[in-house]
Amino acid sequence: MKKISILLALVLMLTSVMCLAGCGEKADTATDVNAIGWDYIQNKGELIVGLDDTFAPMGFRDENNNLVGFDIDLANAVGKVLGVKVKFQPIDWNSKELELSSKNIDCIWNGMSATEERQQSMSLTKKYLNNEIIIMLAEGVTVNSKADLANLRIATQEGSAALECMEADAEYNSFKDKITTLPDYDNAIANMGTRYDCIVIDKVLAEYKNSKLEKKFAISEVTFGDDFYAIGCRKADTTLSDKINEAIKTLIDNGEAAKISEKWFGRDIVILEDYQ
Repeated sequence: MKKISILLALVLMLTSVMCLAGCGEKADTATDVNAIGWDYIQNKGELIVGLDDTFAPMGFRDENNNLVGFDIDLANAVGKVLGVKVKFQPIDWNSKELELSSKNIDCIWNGMSATEERQQSMSLTKKYLNNEIIIMLAEGVTVNSKADLANLRIATQEGSAALECMEADAEYNSFKDKITTLPDYDNAIANMGTRYDCIVIDKVLAEYKNSKLEKKFAISEVTFGDDFYAIGCRKADTTLSDKINEAIKTLIDNGEAAKISEKWFGRDIVILEDYQ
């Protein structure tokens, strides 16, 4: 009888262990660090968006310290279409690739340029916004060609698309020593005409900043070319970038994307284009 009791106890213990193991495996499914793509996001029910929270009008803090901006509104609208919660995670923009690869964030969504390098290193969405890299001028300063930059004090944001475009330009060596990189554009704008003669900057940001100033800065007709924006996911997360594309297409078709664009830019500049 004693042997039967011991045997029964062992059976019950083994059953309990197996049940716990099975339950644990099921619970881990939603947070499996090896999960990828849309399945990973759908299982946990949350999309963590990494952003630089000083980049108006894409994603920035208002006077009450709330996150606002075009990308904030668009990401929230995409989350509703996909049926997942969107969480915004401010990051060091220079460390965005590390934040993404370590799964601290699920995508980089903050006016990020769709460079050829990023097309290779990330799973990018289609181009969703048309932008341009332009030159904002202090009072009395003119730039009629890029050669003029060699005689000017140039400011831009560190790690920015504007800096990348300058570095890729054929005339970069003639003005590279005149460039000062700053953590954000606000410092550059505040010191225009004193420390800096011009700012190389995203057109969407320059137009937004100008709209808030009583005295507007002039914009040179010389530019560093188009700068299309895309949302960056991990290289293996192609199903996630596809889902975001589908959601943006839905928002374009139902008119919601145009409403969000007009709210922040005064016109509809949302696109959904493949790479050439």
